Amino acid sequence: MDFFRANRNFFYTIGVIFFLVFFYYFFFNAPADFPVGTTINIGEGLSLHSVSLELKNAHIIRSRFVFETFVFILGRQRHLIEADYYFENRLPVFEIARRILKGERHIAPVSVTIPEGFNNTEIADVFASKLANFDKNKFLAQVKELQGYLFPDTYLFLTTDTEVEVVKSMSENFNKKISPVISEIIQLQNTTRRTEKEIITMASIIEAEAKGDADRGFISGILWKRLKIGMPLQVDSAPDTYKTKGLPKSPIGNPGIAAIKAAMYPQSSPYLYYLHDKSGNIHYAKTFAQHQENVLKYLK
Repeated sequence: MDFFRANRNFFYTIGVIFFLVFFYYFFFNAPADFPVGTTINIGEGLSLHSVSLELKNAHIIRSRFVFETFVFILGRQRHLIEADYYFENRLPVFEIARRILKGERHIAPVSVTIPEGFNNTEIADVFASKLANFDKNKFLAQVKELQGYLFPDTYLFLTTDTEVEVVKSMSENFNKKISPVISEIIQLQNTTRRTEKEIITMASIIEAEAKGDADRGFISGILWKRLKIGMPLQVDSAPDTYKTKGLPKSPIGNPGIAAIKAAMYPQSSPYLYYLHDKSGNIHYAKTFAQHQENVLKYLK
């Protein structure tokens, strides 16, 4: 009798274990075709049933009922956090529920590099290609008066970030990067009468005209000298300067800190003209006649 009772208990135990394994595999475990490395968007205002249907259709969960049950157990069925969720591994349904309820997105940031000198439209094009929710037109409207004050740098954003986060980050970065020299800019206003806007505008031209650190200072000196003697700037990066004397009304692009410092501290030289040859090497001239000779020699 004890033998049969022992065997019966053994088979009961085996049966329970088998049932639990079966239940876990078919209800709790991730589907066999779980799309590892995919991103799922939980949109604003979606109901729990809509979310479970979306997860089921995407093969993230096996059972909508089990997923919804876990959400109810955790007591947060009305607080599903809208966001993009990145699933880097196969996960059981209770972990899926927990992450969505807590807003654990696990999204790797997107790296976006803005080169020095890019204007606002070029910046907008870069972000539009990187961030799905970035609105180019809204961005350009927001930064209409900020060209020159969006710092070129490498930024990290979430894929869900919009033009609002971009403007905020780039503007704050400009203030951060320029803060060490802001007192010097104020002093220069007193001694040279050059305002911060004039310095940033000149820096944007230098950024476009120079080919590197070696010639920024000399180009700055030449351009400030042209302004001083009443000569048009005549720079290719800003065509209007061939007809109109003085600086452009606003920066033509967004300069880096090296160009800003070059605009602050121009390098003195006897030159009034410069050009870059086809290899990017710079050639200076004191007179227009010498400059014409350089044109024939290096650009023809």
